[in-house]
Amino acid sequence: METLHLLGQYCLDSLPVLGKILLAGLLGGVVGYEREAHGQAAGFRTNIMVALGACLIMMLSLHMEEMFRDLTDRTVVRVDPGRIASYAIAGVGFLGAGSIIKGKGTVRGLTTAAGLWAVTAIGLAVGAGYIFPAIATTLVAMPILYNFRRILRPVIVHDLYTILTIVCRCHRGVLKDIREILSQHKSIQIKAVNYYQELPEGLTYRIRLLSKDDIPRGKIITELLAIPGLVRISWEEADVP
Repeated sequence: METLHLLGQYCLDSLPVLGKILLAGLLGGVVGYEREAHGQAAGFRTNIMVALGACLIMMLSLHMEEMFRDLTDRTVVRVDPGRIASYAIAGVGFLGAGSIIKGKGTVRGLTTAAGLWAVTAIGLAVGAGYIFPAIATTLVAMPILYNFRRILRPVIVHDLYTILTIVCRCHRGVLKDIREILSQHKSIQIKAVNYYQELPEGLTYRIRLLSKDDIPRGKIITELLAIPGLVRISWEEADVP
């Protein structure tokens, strides 16, 4: 009977710990769901695991301080409750780096990496019993992740570096026609033109462009397709200088 009583008391004492772990997992899952919905590799399960691990690390840090609380200043043991937690913040950088993908002209995944860092902080806060700030941070983060993308997209127009490749069997004066088509759009700047000639009459132009990301690309391609003798056209992302 005494064993059952001790077991029951232990379970009751462990409820706050279980509650913290469940809450950390829930808050991490809320952030992770948004990332999963936008096709990010670090999605629902990853964010839950990060939050759970961070919560456990924070509770472990506080528990170690409790274990050695009775020691005097004459002992050689020095306990810093924040040390383990600080390494958790540094360690999550490896996960963040793994979620970042660098393309030719853009870097993707920075928001996901920042989200993992924030979820780690949320888990640490829950583990430390800092419940309201953890919930408040989650509630503030969700509108930023969900709505700011739609709000800022029409407001902020980004510079875009691209390579326009045109292959045709035509005269060399076709470059003038290409320039005229591109010049009709004021936001497009021709930065460089590379020229190749294939025997007997094939011409290839690789044109490096700087433009805004809201240009009517479909309309421009339609106009370019009207060039006589056009064989192939491609428009791809370029490296940012």
